[in-house]
Amino acid sequence: MAANLNWSDSRLDAQRPVARAFALPSPAAETLTGVAGVRANARRRDFAIPSWVVFSMIMLATFAVCVTVTMRTHAAWGAAEQKYLQMETDVQSIRDRNASLRRDVERLRTDRKTQEAAARDRLNMVRANEIVVPLD
Repeated sequence: MAANLNWSDSRLDAQRPVARAFALPSPAAETLTGVAGVRANARRRDFAIPSWVVFSMIMLATFAVCVTVTMRTHAAWGAAEQKYLQMETDVQSIRDRNASLRRDVERLRTDRKTQEAAARDRLNMVRANEIVVPLD
């Protein structure tokens, strides 16, 4: 029975008191309890993670999620602000162009010299008493 390390006797386990402390076993205690005691101590230490370690891991994961969300939000905010400024610049240039076109239209409606210059440039019109000499 001592040679088979995978064998466990439930009667022996039921008779042994269960230690609730997380203290490491002393070498003197291991020699007194024998092979069965070593197996029991090893079994108790396998998955004994202190609660503060679990709590710290949860807090670290929560902090990482918060930092990630904050960084992504900040990046999205910066991109939106840049896009807004670009659109604002485009709108202002379009407003300036519209104002310039309105002034040109008003001048073409009211000023005779502007009407004549536009007719000569855009429509290639001449007065009745003028002679056109084409130059190649």
